[in-house]
Amino acid sequence: MTSKLKYLAATLVASALLSQPVLAQSSIAIAIHGGAGTISPQSMTSAQKLRYEAKLKQATDMGYNILAKGGSSIEAISAAVNVLEDSPLFNAGIGAVYTYDGAHELDASIMDGKTLNAGAVTGVKHIQNPINLARLVMTHSVHVMLSGEGAEEFALQQGMPLVANSTFDTERRYQSLLKAKQKLHDIKAKSKSGADYQANYVNWDNSYKMGTVGAVAVDKQGNIAAATSTGGMTAKRYGRIGDSPIIGAGTWADNDSCAVSATGHGEYFIRFNVASDICARVKYQGKDIQKASDEVIFGEMKQAGGTGGVIVVDAKGNVAMSFNTQGMYRAFRKQGQQAQVAIFK
Repeated sequence: MTSKLKYLAATLVASALLSQPVLAQSSIAIAIHGGAGTISPQSMTSAQKLRYEAKLKQATDMGYNILAKGGSSIEAISAAVNVLEDSPLFNAGIGAVYTYDGAHELDASIMDGKTLNAGAVTGVKHIQNPINLARLVMTHSVHVMLSGEGAEEFALQQGMPLVANSTFDTERRYQSLLKAKQKLHDIKAKSKSGADYQANYVNWDNSYKMGTVGAVAVDKQGNIAAATSTGGMTAKRYGRIGDSPIIGAGTWADNDSCAVSATGHGEYFIRFNVASDICARVKYQGKDIQKASDEVIFGEMKQAGGTGGVIVVDAKGNVAMSFNTQGMYRAFRKQGQQAQVAIFK
């Protein structure tokens, strides 16, 4: 090939490369929560407040650093939730509440906004980090949700070790169980039918009904994801399942709308399909995530008696947090910013 032809070929290649679209990176962002409920400045000491704030910041920074290095939103939220699951401060993993029978049953779910793939586990008793098993269900099974012994059998097949149920024992949660059982006893004594059904939780303090951890994030590729993990309801019975492992109720993610992780009185979040309802308002009504979240959290659900909150992120890196309780453990971090942490309203 002559020098002239080589020059012409090189020019054509360069021109073709210049004509290719340059894909802009999305603004990364992550938000987390550690539960919503009766949380007031009077309910904790300064030292306790600092411990909660430090753990929330640690989880947020853990996920954000993964995003900043080019990691996926799925990786970021998994790591952030692991930090919260491993802390006795929150009702998930190590800090899980007790069932009526004095054991622990854990639930979790995760969803990928790019593919709409999802995974969930419910009623597991021997999984230290349930969100990791939910992720394996999403990526390594043909199912969306596995429960109880079947989920743990799948975990063993995937090389995930089981732990003793006593791993999740904490004195603080045990005392909560004793108080809850006493309340149930009192309710039964006052009831004409002698019932102490879980439905009577409507008369309880929110602290028995609340408690979940979760994370939502958007990565540099503009893909969003959501994850939620919980120890459930104090003194729960009959194999009760809340909203946390239910796709659409406690967790939802869709690149075309938003990613949501919820926390609150799960029965209401299931009935009102909270997570997906928020994203549907964004997708089909063109509302921003804050407006959509407020409409759902302060709308029909609250009027029906539902309490709790949500964290939300969209593909542009916008973050919204909405809750109708006295407080919600929460934090977020956007690109180029430091983590913002809050507890009270």
